[in-house]
Amino acid sequence: MIANLSIAPVPAPRPSRAMVTTPHRLASEAGRRVLARGGNAIEAAVAASAALAVAYPHFCGLGGDGVWMLADRTGHSVCLLGIGQAAQELPDADPIPTRGPLSALTSAGLVDSWGAALDWSRRSWGGSEGLDGLVADAIELADGGFPMSDSQRFWIDFRASERSGWPRFDALFSIGEASSPFRQPGIAATLRAVALGGAREFYEGELGARIARGLEDAGSPLRATDLAATRTREAPPLRMAYRGFELLAPPPPTQGATTLAIMGILGRLPSLAGVDDRSADFLHLVVEAVKQSFLDRGAIADPDFAAVPLERMLDPERLGAKAAAIDAGRALPWPHVVRTGDTAFIGVVDGEGRSVALLQSLYYDWGSGVVVGDTGILWQNRGAAFDRSATGPNRLQPAKRPFYTLNPGIALRAGAPALVYGTQGADGQPQTLALLLARLIDCGLDPKAALTAPRFLLGRTFSDARDALKLEASVGETTFADLRRRGHEVSALDVLSPLAGQAGVIAVDDAGNVTGAHDPRSDGCALGLARET
Repeated sequence: MIANLSIAPVPAPRPSRAMVTTPHRLASEAGRRVLARGGNAIEAAVAASAALAVAYPHFCGLGGDGVWMLADRTGHSVCLLGIGQAAQELPDADPIPTRGPLSALTSAGLVDSWGAALDWSRRSWGGSEGLDGLVADAIELADGGFPMSDSQRFWIDFRASERSGWPRFDALFSIGEASSPFRQPGIAATLRAVALGGAREFYEGELGARIARGLEDAGSPLRATDLAATRTREAPPLRMAYRGFELLAPPPPTQGATTLAIMGILGRLPSLAGVDDRSADFLHLVVEAVKQSFLDRGAIADPDFAAVPLERMLDPERLGAKAAAIDAGRALPWPHVVRTGDTAFIGVVDGEGRSVALLQSLYYDWGSGVVVGDTGILWQNRGAAFDRSATGPNRLQPAKRPFYTLNPGIALRAGAPALVYGTQGADGQPQTLALLLARLIDCGLDPKAALTAPRFLLGRTFSDARDALKLEASVGETTFADLRRRGHEVSALDVLSPLAGQAGVIAVDDAGNVTGAHDPRSDGCALGLARET
């Protein structure tokens, strides 16, 4: 784990005219190059997404999914749900495994989402760049290699005892000498096939046939017909007013409604402006709003298969009642089951204010552990998010999309994008986003200060199976003691713990100046284009 360390003062942000933020510098550089040559935010996001699929293989990849939020100054906004669906012929596995070929039971939507996003770019933002040019940096990275990140080394070491059960995995991802470049020739060849044949080559072309054979040979229930049926959905975002902003979030099967409900509850409590954001007074209210929202989260599922009561979940009167139920001096007991998972956030704002918030994921770190044939693709285990209940809304069914933790967001001010944000962390995503939004909007912190500030995580972690409230130690012992007095079971996380999420934020002021940052808990950065003088 990362050791305790002191936090240096956060320097004042330098505004730019455009920006990209990702959890790995090489991906941020790929996106910035597109912005520098005149590409729009979607085109830059595709380049960054492809590079991140190579450079951050423990959290995302071509065998995973992607959820996009898009918005611009003209009022256009849309969500693209690049979410794979369950196989038509399902295995008889109870419980559903969390690793191995039977967990690789949903198709992968990320590559198709690139095609859908670029189509939207051409229709709505005048985009002209093709997929072949946008994945060129990713191909070069996969071919030539790069130094393995600290995050990748951490997670490969963390799973050392499990990896022996993942066939072919160590041949591709085992750690060599620190000075040796990490190369992925199979992924380079796969990306070349996508560059030549387009996004649908991954699902219906010769590459798609190889992927299907590799999945079947590994023991996955997915077949060529399941790949061919994979399509990105275009949907209107969910919306919630919050203290002069309008927050946008993706609809079901994602947990976007959960994040909005948390903010809707906080918006019905007294403003947190002027409250010390490291104090028990601040953290207690955010934690209790999270709990109240999570009580309704079990109703979220694929709306094609289950009726999701969104109007009830986001009803102003119901949110007001939940806010009124919060006791400022006492914690609500919390025995509820946690979901795990990991992902990676990409945010982009271009010079015209067109904005992208994108999350891409393999679900757990390293996904299913299944490497698909000779393609180099590590497949996701998102199917493990289903349950086997006979009647539950998220029960496993053929062609169904699972409950989805990914929920990137964009906040509008006067109808234009003002904040672009998202985070890694499964159950922690709505918690981290609520904490960030409260700090950015109520407290007026800039992105870097908000991201550096200490976090909490309600629920279990890999190192602590208790459903306790975990807090980064930098909140201070006074805060720990005060929260205990209010009835919270609290335990400490290391300062800047990798378990507290890896978030990114870009902020746009009324004059169009852009500032941003990526989480100090990651290997990433925000890179901007300087304003002309």
